[in-house]
Amino acid sequence: MARQKLSHTFTKVRYKALQANKPYILLMLFLMFMGWATQAQETPKKQPLNIEAEKDSINVSIDKDLIQPVVQDTTKVDSTATVNDSIQGPPPFLTDIIKYTATDYVKMSRKENKIYLYNEAEVYYGEYELKAGIIVIDYNKNEVYAGRIKDTAGNLSQTPYFKQGQNVVEPDSIRFNFDTKKALIWNSRSEQTVGEPMNVFAEVTKKENDSTYFLKEGRLTTSKNLDDPEYYIRVRKAKFVPDKKVIAGFSNMYIVDVPTPIAVPFAYFPMTDTKQSGFIMPTPGEARDRGFFLQNGGYYFALSDYYDLALTGDYYTNGSYGLRVESNYAARYKFRGSVRLRYENLIASQKGFPDYSRSTIYNIQWNHSQDAKANPNSRFSASVNLGSSSYYSDSFNQLNSPNFMNNTLQSSVSYNKTFTGYPSVNLNLTATHQQNTRTETINMTLPTLQASMERIYPFAKRDGIKKGIIQNVNFQYNLRGENRIETNDEEFFTSKMFDDARAGFRHSIPVATNFKVLKYLSASVGGNIDEVWQFKTIRKNDYDATIDDITIDTLSGFDRFMQYNLSASLGTTMYGTFNFGEDKKIQAIRHTVRPSVSYGYTPGFDNYYDQYIADEQGRIEDYTRFEGGLFGTPSRSNANNIGFSLNNVVEAKVRSKDSTATEPEKIKLLNNLNFSTSYNIAADSLALSPIRMTGGTQLFKNKMSVNFGATFDPYAIDNAGNRIDVFNINNGGSIVRMTNANVNVSYSLNSKTFQKGGDDSKEDDNTQSGGRDDDLFGKAQDFSDSRTFSDEDDEDNEPVNQTAYAADVPWDLRLAYSLTYSNRNRQSEITTNSLMFSGNIQLSPRWKVGASSGYDFKDGGFTYTQLRFERDLESFRLNFNWTPFGTRTSWYFFIGIKSSILSDLKWDKRREPDRRL
Repeated sequence: MARQKLSHTFTKVRYKALQANKPYILLMLFLMFMGWATQAQETPKKQPLNIEAEKDSINVSIDKDLIQPVVQDTTKVDSTATVNDSIQGPPPFLTDIIKYTATDYVKMSRKENKIYLYNEAEVYYGEYELKAGIIVIDYNKNEVYAGRIKDTAGNLSQTPYFKQGQNVVEPDSIRFNFDTKKALIWNSRSEQTVGEPMNVFAEVTKKENDSTYFLKEGRLTTSKNLDDPEYYIRVRKAKFVPDKKVIAGFSNMYIVDVPTPIAVPFAYFPMTDTKQSGFIMPTPGEARDRGFFLQNGGYYFALSDYYDLALTGDYYTNGSYGLRVESNYAARYKFRGSVRLRYENLIASQKGFPDYSRSTIYNIQWNHSQDAKANPNSRFSASVNLGSSSYYSDSFNQLNSPNFMNNTLQSSVSYNKTFTGYPSVNLNLTATHQQNTRTETINMTLPTLQASMERIYPFAKRDGIKKGIIQNVNFQYNLRGENRIETNDEEFFTSKMFDDARAGFRHSIPVATNFKVLKYLSASVGGNIDEVWQFKTIRKNDYDATIDDITIDTLSGFDRFMQYNLSASLGTTMYGTFNFGEDKKIQAIRHTVRPSVSYGYTPGFDNYYDQYIADEQGRIEDYTRFEGGLFGTPSRSNANNIGFSLNNVVEAKVRSKDSTATEPEKIKLLNNLNFSTSYNIAADSLALSPIRMTGGTQLFKNKMSVNFGATFDPYAIDNAGNRIDVFNINNGGSIVRMTNANVNVSYSLNSKTFQKGGDDSKEDDNTQSGGRDDDLFGKAQDFSDSRTFSDEDDEDNEPVNQTAYAADVPWDLRLAYSLTYSNRNRQSEITTNSLMFSGNIQLSPRWKVGASSGYDFKDGGFTYTQLRFERDLESFRLNFNWTPFGTRTSWYFFIGIKSSILSDLKWDKRREPDRRL
């Protein structure tokens, strides 16, 4: 008989046991074995048995499949099931493996069918993560319980931490069912980080499923002080959908645990990272002559991820109202922009009174920018700000207060397209608008067409090096067309604005070459051919005695004229260096001089001129039919101009403050200092043009910008102020006579300017209402609108250190000085002399004050002045803006929650300017 394998023997024994005729014997043996195993699992410490181990004389290889672990895998598998079994059993209640650990002990109770984890216990099951001081897993109920434990001092510690996906709950205790996914949570705390952070507290929370929780006695707050929030919204009962919303019944606000009368019968709190549509609460107030008002109220439409819409308005009890439409749009890697349409109907006094008046004002703003990645060969951009000239000065809206001193409104919409190839062509189409708010005059181009062809070198290879006068010969073609409109506020957007429109085209073909002369001189020679097309010309008729004047006819139709000119220039660059030694702080100063001489010749084109009888004496005058055209008139007389220019740049080499630097620093002492004039050889008088001087420099690490200019006239003037053909020095004066001069200085600095590492100041962005991009005329902000403030503003306002400042007090300051001098007619008058300044200082980590003002030294008085006070109340923001004097005396007080979720919880009060002054 062949010897069987031991594995076969054991297989037979096990098979026979399962097929025993007396199963109760097997049951008794199994219970005895399980009793011993359970007692061993519940014994905290292992007790050694004093039994000597004897070596078995028979080597038996034990099959590992026969050894069944005491604690099996939580996923039960039917041993009788096969792959091809057509009958499927019920799904297991646990679909994943439970992983658990603890610091002190893990106790398994077969009698209770529970697992006890104590001290820093952790359980992981699928997407669920549970940490606590003590955790109990109940296999009978398929539940887990977690709670706190007492430390050595008797205090409860190790608060449970329950995480499902991205949702985190930190309660006092929790009871969770693996089968139904339901849970009971006591004293829970959850932070919703989607969108703006919102902390949700509740005494009892019932988890219905993964997306629905029911709260009892809950608290909602955006405070960062979770242990003792300075405010919260108490809700008695609520339905909580994580990362989406909280729907509550009766709710009221508590400040430092004191209930307030601010309450609502029901409430809705959105908690999503996407924009949500909703009402924009208005700001109440009172205005002189208009009664009470509600400002900036309306509705916000979150239409999509790419664009939105806000409809807001103002209403005054005297009948005045304002409407605004605002929209922002963006497409990643393509474009972004915003549109603002504003209209106000203003009523003063009441009907029947002599001072009653009604007027309408409007303003249109559009900003559009295209991403450079969208299309490298074409680009579209827009910057539009147009409307009523009196919009900023007459509007009562808070956002427009600091912009009433704007003198001009400008707009530009352009499209640029490059046609690649050889020669490439660049096409630009632009519509512009410039409006003077004082004179109410408007100049527009609808549109301007510009096209230019790439420069062509006909005598040189396209990719070769160009040498000499012949190979450098080049030409190109330029086209400019305009449709210019001059109108005013009254005729703007009416058909009358097009009555006096002027249109025309100008073709230009410049031809040039350049070469070296005597190795150090750069010479250029060229010419230009211009042809102008016009669609309207004039004809001046002879003097008519019946009307005692001449008549001028406007002729519609195509007409053209052509002219040309020649030019040449010669220039060089010279350097002068003054060395002081490497051991000096200023090691060297280099002076760069670029002198140049140019010559220009333009012949006269008399063939484009006609004559007419100007008066009854028969005086004959010349004129050209192209008068009034966009691109001037044909040249009448020969012009032989010799131009002179001199450019200066002064730089210095300064020893670096960094001891490890091997090279000195290079700084510019004078960015530019230019002199220019010209002399007309063909002129019979006043041949020398005035000398123009301009210059500029940057000081204090480019923090101070200085620009200046002046004009000097070599000729004298008569008693009437007219230039005469006599040099000023021959008339008893100086060599030249300064007719005008100007200087502009701007300086920006802060508390970190003079510290090592420089400063981290950021440019102001105050263009929400179309005004200046700085705060020299004050800030225009609506504190009640959460859209005014960005997330970066909240981060900047967050104090870095809660302790009081010592000597390091954060501050910033901006200065702008302007001086203009005029002496054209010996009046020797300073026309403008003013200093504008704006600054902010942070007195403490949460107190910040600022001011914007200026002083007019010529007229003797302060300009528009604004004082600002800001207080950071952690979860609240307090602002007070005050204009103490002037025609726009006003103040604005605001206190409200910083978070946009609860931005409607606010209180503000304002006093509008007295427009009767």
